Amino acid sequence: MTRMHNPPHPGEVLREYLGEMTITEAAARLGVSRVILQRVVNGAAGVSPDMAYRLGSALNTSPELWAGMQLQYDLYQAGKIERTNVQRIAA
Repeated sequence: MTRMHNPPHPGEVLREYLGEMTITEAAARLGVSRVILQRVVNGAAGVSPDMAYRLGSALNTSPELWAGMQLQYDLYQAGKIERTNVQRIAA
């Protein structure tokens, strides 16, 4: 599987899904606090598995969509870090 070049944080995509809905209203519909949802939308927090299921149910998408976006984002960010002293285990 090839990695997306600089994938967006899932919060950016979520903001588009929410449209004109306020964070407060969306948080109430999702059953989470406004602060938690605001942190996800702002990219300060990731989409947890629980949040992925909540978003999937509320937005008629799959939880895998949200979890996958988070994974792609995290892998891209982790790939920018130089790792030294890593030695091969298998041939």
